[in-house]
Amino acid sequence: MKIITLNLNGIRSAARKGLLQWLPQQRADVICVQELKAQAADMTDDLLAPAGYHGHFHYAEKKGYSGVGIYSKTAPDRVAAGFGVAEFDGEGRYLRADFGDLSVISLYLPSGSSGEHRQASKFRFLDAFIPHLKKLRKGGRELVLCGDWNIAHREIDLKNWKGNLKNSGFLPEERAWMTRIFDELGWVDVYRRLHPEVTDESYTWWSNRGQARAKNVGWRIDYQIATPGLAVRAKEAAIYKDEWFSDHAPLTVRYDGKLA
Repeated sequence: MKIITLNLNGIRSAARKGLLQWLPQQRADVICVQELKAQAADMTDDLLAPAGYHGHFHYAEKKGYSGVGIYSKTAPDRVAAGFGVAEFDGEGRYLRADFGDLSVISLYLPSGSSGEHRQASKFRFLDAFIPHLKKLRKGGRELVLCGDWNIAHREIDLKNWKGNLKNSGFLPEERAWMTRIFDELGWVDVYRRLHPEVTDESYTWWSNRGQARAKNVGWRIDYQIATPGLAVRAKEAAIYKDEWFSDHAPLTVRYDGKLA
């Protein structure tokens, strides 16, 4: 079973850069996408359902903003948008698809980098999401949350960690929140389980400033975070950098077993 997650930084922009030609070549079972920057009226047929895939989406109310989606070879048994918090459900940040006993969630956490008001919103999201993560764990299903979490968890997860200690995405409160998810709530960082070592190959996002991509001054902020029962089935995780569809790179994980 192959699952991909990718922040598109605009689905129409990514399509112009070759996304729709690349997707079918991957033969992935599920592809989670974030930051659509589009509404339903903007979506062409090939964006709604690329060759061989079913597509489902949760659009933001604000035009040209946020939004998440899930493409799958198999039609989901059930699809649900939002996690029950109006402030963030209106921003199109959460979409869940159920396949048998597995749930796949496409997730896009707020960024706080544009100012204090957005960081405050991000902290409200973190507070609201913990109870939901607890509820998911108690549900007894295998789950994987794929997406842009906008947080680098540890020092090994970004190139210039010393220079970012006071910046959104690497704040002590944000990192402690992620530690709580893993250590207290029992979720598993699938990529880091397979690649515990320090490596510059782990980054998934690069700033558009200062030749960050050319110099590989990156951050690992895109994750597949799973229940232990699914995480132990993960056999391979890779970050694709041969082509660029946005300022993020796709993260692919292969799991033992088949999609229902």
